[in-house]
Amino acid sequence: MSIFRGLSSRRPFTILGIVLALLVITAFVLVALNSSAASAIPQQKVVFAKQSLQPRIPIAAGSLEVKSVPIPANYPPVYFENLTQVQGMIPLVTILQGQAITSNMVAKPNQALGSQSEYLPIPSGYVALTIPTSEQQGVADYIQPDDYISVIATVSTAGKVASLTVFTNVHVIRVGMEANPNASTASASSLTVVVTECQAEYITWFLSYASLKYTLQSYQDYLQPGTAVKDPTCPGVGSAKGVTLQLVRTTYPTLFG
Repeated sequence: MSIFRGLSSRRPFTILGIVLALLVITAFVLVALNSSAASAIPQQKVVFAKQSLQPRIPIAAGSLEVKSVPIPANYPPVYFENLTQVQGMIPLVTILQGQAITSNMVAKPNQALGSQSEYLPIPSGYVALTIPTSEQQGVADYIQPDDYISVIATVSTAGKVASLTVFTNVHVIRVGMEANPNASTASASSLTVVVTECQAEYITWFLSYASLKYTLQSYQDYLQPGTAVKDPTCPGVGSAKGVTLQLVRTTYPTLFG
């Protein structure tokens, strides 16, 4: 009887051991099935952010990397495969380091609209100013972004007319186009240029009280990218103090004979 009682007392532990063994075997089977399923999904090259990317700043190639990840064959084509597809595009949201880049996160520079558009390439100490143009005023629409122009002002005073080149090496960063109702093409209607705040005040004065015309400088005379330095006479926006007729006469005496 004592022998049977001993066997009876061990029976719950025996059953528990069998149950645990079955659970372990089941877990191994599930892991094996999951591994087999994962290995069956085809690998695809995907562009990832090597470092965090901020909105409105064009993406540099050095900020990207390509990894191979499993993606189901019927998954929507939202990923990029090559660095060249993403380089130069504009993030619409903050993209964190190690995050795969999808097509709804970025846009081409000319497609990123409103508050999400890219920052204009304005060097420190300078501002952007938009000035009107036309075919006769702006070299027959030959002025393009990244060109450099000179600005000629014509002033009529006391029955005398004088013209003078008032600015040179003015960097054009955007060209505004306006549809021509009489043709299928568009013509330039404005130029967005980079100037100091002091120059912006002078140009604004000339636009109000004189006439302006632009000349297109030879590409061989263009300034090299990154060579813009702060104007010691107008190092920042706060340096501008306003423009008056007397100041324009002093600065450009030739215009007033």
